[in-house]
Amino acid sequence: MNTEIFGIGGMFAASVLLAMPLGRYISNVYSGERTLLDPLFNPLERIFYTISRIDPHIEMGWKQHMQAMLVINLLWFLMSMLILMTQGALPLNPDGNPSMSADLAFNTSVSFLVNCDLQHYAGESGVSYLSQFWLMFLQFVSAATGMAAVVVLFRAFRDKTAQTLGNFYVYLVKSCTRILLPLSLILALVLVFEGTPMTFAGKDTITTLQGDTVEVSRGPAAAFVAIKHVGTNGGGFFGANSAHPLENPSYLSNMVEMVGQMIIPLAMIFAFGHFIRRRKLSWVIFGVMTLGFMVLTIPNVLMEMRGNPAIAQMGVDSALGAMEGKEVRIGAAASGFWSIVTTAISTGSVNAMHDSSMPLSGMNQLLAMMVNAFYGGCGVGLLNFFIYIILAVFISGLMVGRTPEFLGKKVEAQEMKIAMFVALLHPFLILVATGLATAFPAQGASTVSNPGFHGFSEILYEYTSSAANNGSGFEGLGDNTLWWNITTGIVLILSRFLPIIGPVAIAGLMAQKKYIPEGEGTLKTDTGTFGMMIFTVIVIIAALSFFPALALGPIAEYFSMI
Repeated sequence: MNTEIFGIGGMFAASVLLAMPLGRYISNVYSGERTLLDPLFNPLERIFYTISRIDPHIEMGWKQHMQAMLVINLLWFLMSMLILMTQGALPLNPDGNPSMSADLAFNTSVSFLVNCDLQHYAGESGVSYLSQFWLMFLQFVSAATGMAAVVVLFRAFRDKTAQTLGNFYVYLVKSCTRILLPLSLILALVLVFEGTPMTFAGKDTITTLQGDTVEVSRGPAAAFVAIKHVGTNGGGFFGANSAHPLENPSYLSNMVEMVGQMIIPLAMIFAFGHFIRRRKLSWVIFGVMTLGFMVLTIPNVLMEMRGNPAIAQMGVDSALGAMEGKEVRIGAAASGFWSIVTTAISTGSVNAMHDSSMPLSGMNQLLAMMVNAFYGGCGVGLLNFFIYIILAVFISGLMVGRTPEFLGKKVEAQEMKIAMFVALLHPFLILVATGLATAFPAQGASTVSNPGFHGFSEILYEYTSSAANNGSGFEGLGDNTLWWNITTGIVLILSRFLPIIGPVAIAGLMAQKKYIPEGEGTLKTDTGTFGMMIFTVIVIIAALSFFPALALGPIAEYFSMI
């Protein structure tokens, strides 16, 4: 048991220690300073800009950034629909997997486009290798989209007063070439050496120890699994995701995948401090996020290690913990830790079935996605946290009788309206969609496998995962239906682009304002006191918005077991 705890501590410590120098590197990449990879990627990027007729020297305002983001994402969506709906007739399909229906292709395309990877299909039978490669491309550019958006925030608070904030396409390309691609290559090499397949061959036939003949799916999995974690995407090459022995063969691969999904969200925090030259502020942000992360992680690990009391009452030894739906090679503790990492960081990959988690563990997984700002995804985690900062600045300013300011820029009515809209959008989408699914049981609730409290949790989890761009699920839900494909697809679109546009709009508006030097009465935002204010705002918003729904699901299920 102590060994399991040491393993968890080692994974977290390694992630933080690697994230600090990576944060400085990311800051150098976006600020245009020289890096070691310049000789390799500068010529390639120039070729790309020439072919695509993009002038990397043209600066954009925040509206132009968002316009470029929406247009290129629409193009990728249309291409994705075409590939998925015709994959059965396209090459690189050795297993003969059929084309997707229109509603499933819509859901899959939107899901991978918005960095969610909510999969209503099994990879072994649902997509061809060509489609897997296309989805892998979307995993790169969806992560890069969030990273490019947050750089607009970086620029807005580094420059004293600015009308233009860099070039979206430059940030997008650099995110892919200088950050995502090198990290994915390192992780993919580790996975290949651990046994993850990287081949274009179709299914293989093996004979088990019992003498049975079994077909085993293969494919170019190592590359796919690498970017699924580095880009905080989460979509599995196989249906069982990282619980599959070919996606996650060993405890070492489990540790590497864990560090892989944590490193960029953590590094982005430190990159922000380096970029705007306020490292103390980045440590305050890191402290608040880590406090929230630990509040969810520690009880989760302990509950999964203690086991299921209902099973223990039957006289079954639960010394290994709550092992239903978990892999013995990974263990209950590492599975419990992964479940919070993947929901807090919005990766959505799983190394155990969350549907089998203890009720309050499931509640913590839901809370991690409901808050959606304890580290968060690549770039967007910091954008989500920025909304809480603006709310905390506004409330603090009212408490001390001063005009709210953040980093020398006034926070006025226009910024607050946008912040409140974004803050309320997340619970609105989750709760309204959950209410509709339960109000029309013939469409939504009829597909749950566990009627009662846990069935409600399955519905709540699906929409929470969609709204948080997470992608994990309580897999007792039969989700490949017209209702689930369309409704979750709509939630995915709204919960991806509006929460990006909102913070970028606030940052763009504030960048245009006159810089106000800090004085005696300036509210300090790089102190532990202000950090606790942000944490309090997060807790109040999450508690007021989601406690009634949680009481109907995982909390009620917990009390039904004791």
